[in-house]
Amino acid sequence: MFYRLMKVSVGPVLTVLFRPKVEGLEHVPDSGAAILASNHLSFSDSFFLPLVLPRRITFPAKMEYFTGTGVKGRMTAAFFRGVGQIPIDRSGGAASRAAMESGLAILRRGELFGIYPEGTRSPDGRLYRGKTGMARLALAAGVPIIPVAMIDTDKAQPTGQIIPNITQVGVRIGAPMDFSHLAGREDDHVLLRQVTDEVMAALRDLSGQEYVDEYAADRKRAIQEKAERMMAAAKAQADAAAAKARAEAAAATARARDEAVAAAARARMQADEYAEWARMEYAAALERATEATSRARDEATAATERLQAQVMEATEKTRAATEKTRAQVVEATEKTFVQADEALTKVRAQAAEGAAKAWSQAAEGAAIAEGWLAQARADSVAKAGALQDRAGELHGRAEELHVRAEELQEKPENEREQQPSDAVAGELSAEEDPAGKNSASAGKDLAGPVDAAAGQSSSRQGTGPGPEGDQRGRKSSGEGASQVGKGSSQS
Repeated sequence: MFYRLMKVSVGPVLTVLFRPKVEGLEHVPDSGAAILASNHLSFSDSFFLPLVLPRRITFPAKMEYFTGTGVKGRMTAAFFRGVGQIPIDRSGGAASRAAMESGLAILRRGELFGIYPEGTRSPDGRLYRGKTGMARLALAAGVPIIPVAMIDTDKAQPTGQIIPNITQVGVRIGAPMDFSHLAGREDDHVLLRQVTDEVMAALRDLSGQEYVDEYAADRKRAIQEKAERMMAAAKAQADAAAAKARAEAAAATARARDEAVAAAARARMQADEYAEWARMEYAAALERATEATSRARDEATAATERLQAQVMEATEKTRAATEKTRAQVVEATEKTFVQADEALTKVRAQAAEGAAKAWSQAAEGAAIAEGWLAQARADSVAKAGALQDRAGELHGRAEELHVRAEELQEKPENEREQQPSDAVAGELSAEEDPAGKNSASAGKDLAGPVDAAAGQSSSRQGTGPGPEGDQRGRKSSGEGASQVGKGSSQS
């Protein structure tokens, strides 16, 4: 289940990123057991080969992948079991026989079993001598061996690199190699070696790798031993260089110490000489400074005395100027007060004269207005009497007309005089019109003298100086008009 899930989820990603080129896929049978023997260039070989195969394949993996501790170890073991890997102990003996039995069980179930004949990854990209376990398993199970060459997977993920490089890889699958005629001879070591060498030759032809007739594990061990020897030699050289450097450093330190002592002695001598010279220079400078200070003190005293004399002189001049200015200010102030008093007296005299003249003109205007008002009152009384007489006459005439109208109403209708209403209305209008004319003429005659008197009074009273004369004239005119009205109402 986990195998299918990994292939469905991770497979498309690997296909898009690394674009694996597959050749000879038709050599893989659709069913039945077979051993796929592949060269081993990279850790990612166990991913790319299952990716391109249509069937599930199981690889043996070293025991270390399944025995890790901690979270990382447990996750690694679960991953390898999930993708169909089985643990194999490469120590030999009974452990190898147990791995052999696991492989036989897979083949007897009719499944594909993948194996790396070199036993480990190539340390330098060359093809190394194969181990005979592959041949033993094929002869014991009676199944064919299909050679598979992985191309450029070491470029995609070099040894020791965790994150792979994005580059194209290839998978070349050769024709199946049938050794069924040798079945049952899995204990013949010479035959096992021949079968193994034949398969390795086929792998060499497919991959194009250089073949080395040496086990990859031995080569790795030799490389590791060489590296250890080189590291030991480098360490020895480093130790020798360090010892030499320490000796040279000690000698240099001694020389530096001697040179420092000599330099210190020379410096001390030079310092003493310089100190003596500095002491003499200081004494001379102190003497010169004392003389300069004395001269400066004398000059400062003289300058101070001159400055005090100048200040006293300036103070006296300032005091005299201040007194003179104060006297001028007092004189100007007194003169200003005198001029102000004279102007005020003159203004008061002019105001009194104007007021007396205004009062005189006002009294004269009032007397004239009173005479005119008396005349107007008399005329108004006379005309009012005439109007009352005329009104009495009109009233009597109206009574007569009323009596006549009642008499006409009391007569029978056939005896009434046939007088048109227009004639009666005309008579009434003729009777009333003279009274209206007389009333209008009387009012006009009455208003004439009153307006004339008011105008003369206003003109005379307005001759006074200033706005007070105008106000008094207007007041007198108003009083005259009110007196005329009062007299008319009394009449």
